[in-house]
Amino acid sequence: MEKARPLWANPLQFVFACISYAVGLGNVWRFPYLCQMYGGGSFLVPYIIMLIVEGMPLLYLELAVGQRMRQGSIGAWRTISPYLSGVGVASVVVSFFLSMYYNVINAWAFWYLFHSFQDPLPWSVCPLNGNHTGYDEECEKASSTQYFWYRKTLNISPSLQENGGVQWEPALCLLLAWLVVYLCILRGTESTGKVVYFTASLPYCVLIIYLIRGLTLHGATNGLMYMFTPKMEQLANPKAWINAATQIFFSLGLGFGSLIAFASYNEPSSNCQKHAIIVSLINSFTSIFASIVTFSIYGFKATFNYENCLKKVSLLLTNTFDLEDGFLTASNLEQVKGYLASAYPTKYSEVFPQIKNCSLESELDTAVQGTGLAFIVYTEAIKNMEVSQLWSVLYFFMLLMLGIGSMLGNTAAILTPLTDSKIISSHLPKEAISGLVCLVNCAIGMVFTMEAGNYWFDIFNDYAATLSLLLIVLVETIAVCYVYGLRRFESDLKAMTGRAVSWYWKVMWAGVSPLLIVSLFVFYLSDYILTGTLKYQAWDASQGQLVTKDYPAYALAVIGLLVASSTMCIPLVALGTFVLHHLKRGDAASVA
Repeated sequence: MEKARPLWANPLQFVFACISYAVGLGNVWRFPYLCQMYGGGSFLVPYIIMLIVEGMPLLYLELAVGQRMRQGSIGAWRTISPYLSGVGVASVVVSFFLSMYYNVINAWAFWYLFHSFQDPLPWSVCPLNGNHTGYDEECEKASSTQYFWYRKTLNISPSLQENGGVQWEPALCLLLAWLVVYLCILRGTESTGKVVYFTASLPYCVLIIYLIRGLTLHGATNGLMYMFTPKMEQLANPKAWINAATQIFFSLGLGFGSLIAFASYNEPSSNCQKHAIIVSLINSFTSIFASIVTFSIYGFKATFNYENCLKKVSLLLTNTFDLEDGFLTASNLEQVKGYLASAYPTKYSEVFPQIKNCSLESELDTAVQGTGLAFIVYTEAIKNMEVSQLWSVLYFFMLLMLGIGSMLGNTAAILTPLTDSKIISSHLPKEAISGLVCLVNCAIGMVFTMEAGNYWFDIFNDYAATLSLLLIVLVETIAVCYVYGLRRFESDLKAMTGRAVSWYWKVMWAGVSPLLIVSLFVFYLSDYILTGTLKYQAWDASQGQLVTKDYPAYALAVIGLLVASSTMCIPLVALGTFVLHHLKRGDAASVA
């Protein structure tokens, strides 16, 4: 078995695969949001502490388990104890859920990439209405970038209850996204190993280009000052620490089984401790690096909007009160407004509803994450840049590389246990198994291309993995330390790599990391309970903005099923194994 197992061509290929998997869209669209929410530079304190006490130890643990057991997640945990097969099954189920919706992001990135070659960019201006007498009403109430996202890309329905039909354009993009993933995983490590060089390194090339461009943009320093100015009072906020721990946990992709799958193709003598440190440090560095790029562009967008707002207010007041052109400036605007309000109260009260409150701080305070940051905020900034088509192509190409790199890890977590299974692999070749997995995922993923697809996407994104992964990794650490035995695992690692395991890793595995996971699990559970009725953001076309609505009963049932279907694998498989053992024992006794 061990001799027949395929291996990475070299250790660098394995490191690139891990980086390509771990460095994903969360680094670009979640970490900058957390910096913005929890005190800018001061958020790095809890983030780095959580990296040391949680991220590195758990990443090392998963890589070591995969390298030692030389099997996918199901086989690896079954080797440790037959009762733990459910941990591997739960990982495969969660990875399956993730693959179903994650590739939709790549489909959207393809859609935007194809539209990036148009001049002007289709999201830079509002389309004309049916009579060609003015701009589309929904677009005027929202913005051109929001209109392109919600109406042209998603063609979103007003609520979850109105499913609508499958949108053929996003559906074709999803087919293309799955075809690309299939071609990348076609021959297992042989093909994946070559692809990861591109998916891991190209995003950095784009980020460096964007950094150079971002730093030269007008107002970039406003964004960077906002990011790096620490708000030390946030260190006393427990949510800052919880979000730092959560970000590290999900960003590294722990619990999905992908890291175990990748490590199982390693040479047994590989230094997995060094690999764990390298991958976790590069992952965190990328988050900070991507934040610098994001905030420089964020500063440009905020400054652009702020100056635009000032121009509109100045023009309105100049025309209404016959002021001299150029008299109003950013420094004297508030003072002049006060004077005009007291000198001409009637006239001022007539135009007051049209006077916007222009504030750079409030523009920078607008915190956005996820698809909102990727497809609305970034496109808003790109459309105002010179040679906007070039920057748009680069940006969506980078998103594709990040998304496809993560998809390679997600599919490896599903495929490795399937190809390891003698029953499946004896009947089907590797290519056919890969094709079937992609086909099933793509067929189910069509749900996310319907008019209500984005609402279902949010459900899967918010609930398919959170609690399940915390439980999976908690059981993993307990299994290694207290079922398999920490001393036994330590001696295995020493025999395998020729290096002793330091006290630091043992303390983290046996105590600190499991306690951290338990506290995160309790927080999320209590947060769900205290929130009461779960709500979602629906697009209201008549207002041109998002409105909050309650989830219908069937959506709550789907959320419950998503959480239960993966977490219940652990106790159910253990129970099934126990019953089978007893039945076998009973049969053996009756024969005797």
